[in-house]
Amino acid sequence: MPHKVEEFLSSDAFFLAVLECAREMLGIYRESPRIASIFAAQQRWLMAQSGFALHFGYPDEPGRGLYSGRFIAFAIEKKIASRNTAAAFIQEMLAYRFLRPIVSPTDKRTRLLEPTDTALEHFYKWLAAHLLILDNLDGGHRLDTAMKDPMAFGRLQPLIAKGIIDSDAVRDPGATYNLFNWANSGGLVMDFLMTRIASFDRSLERIDIGKLSLKEIRDQFMISNTHLKRLLTQAADMGSIGWTEPSFKGDTWLSQGFVREYWGYQAAKFTVIGAACEAVLGPAVARTARLA
Repeated sequence: MPHKVEEFLSSDAFFLAVLECAREMLGIYRESPRIASIFAAQQRWLMAQSGFALHFGYPDEPGRGLYSGRFIAFAIEKKIASRNTAAAFIQEMLAYRFLRPIVSPTDKRTRLLEPTDTALEHFYKWLAAHLLILDNLDGGHRLDTAMKDPMAFGRLQPLIAKGIIDSDAVRDPGATYNLFNWANSGGLVMDFLMTRIASFDRSLERIDIGKLSLKEIRDQFMISNTHLKRLLTQAADMGSIGWTEPSFKGDTWLSQGFVREYWGYQAAKFTVIGAACEAVLGPAVARTARLA
């Protein structure tokens, strides 16, 4: 059986894996900031997952195929984005050459779209990072099994997308998480903050992450000083982040609640991915040991 959310939330080993996942996501960003910006905010990430899933065959949807009208209708139906936002996202993906038009084999009037090799490569990296973390946690061999089957990604991704889209715990893990993850580049800033955690004591209300350089964050994630300070100030007003000295000076701390929101999101996401692996790759690749 795949792991459950509660099991992940009770595991210190999983929390360390969560921090490693955050480092992996930051590594992907540094390799290709433009495509990694898709992961940097929840709405864009959900739209990207939706586009891939429609291309590969979203569960319970009639047939495979991605085209602009279908994508826009799907984004509206699933309450992911407005018509204008979804349409703009498609145009952006075409302009960046993450999508390309192809001729429909059945309807010449429909302008089908498909992910380019660049987009597929980065999504493979995203999935591989998550499968490797699951395997390291429990001794499974999901990644090796998936890499031996060229069709595995296309079968896994729609199930993962559906699980994510249908999960309140993934889409709405908490107020502070949402503040960061719905802001431009906010998800990357949040990942960066979490990677600064050296150890997590469940009995402490505040977790010290040392001194932060706002300039380093701005330069790394191409975020304006005004936008970054506004984001951090809002989080501080919520009691989720703070400093030992005024004006973002001194040591920085994160609240227990903020860290647990992030942990809860990751637990829900990895539960979805683990369940998809069992459904597609079979129970033989699942856990061989309990989490520590």
